Amino acid sequence: DYSFKLNKKEKRAALKSALTSKVQGSSLIVVDELKFDEIKTKNFTNVMNNLKVEKGLVVIADNDTNVVMSARNVADVDTTLVNTINVYDVMKAKTVVLTKAAVAKIEEVYA
Repeated sequence: DYSFKLNKKEKRAALKSALTSKVQGSSLIVVDELKFDEIKTKNFTNVMNNLKVEKGLVVIADNDTNVVMSARNVADVDTTLVNTINVYDVMKAKTVVLTKAAVAKIEEVYA
C-alpha cells in the first residue's frame, strides 16, 4: 500500500491554487444558474456550445437531476457538486463552469 494521507489545510490550499490558476488563465466561467425543465442532452450541449466549452467541468451547488442527467451523455464534460469537487478534476478540465450558488458555497467553505 503506497497511499498517504493529506492534511485538510493542504487539500484546501491545493484547491484554491487550482481555481486561482483557472481564473488567471481565463478558463473559469460563472453562470447565473443551470436549470432545465426536462432531461435533454440537446439542451445541455446547446448551453455548452453557447459558452464555447469543449472539455469542461460543470460545478453545481445542489443536486439537480435534470442537469446531471442531461450532461451524462456528453463525452468531454463532467458534472460535480461543490462538496465533491477535487483538484484533479479541476486541473484536468480545460474550462470550469460554475453557478453563482456554487461560487457562494466555495467562498463560504474555502475562503
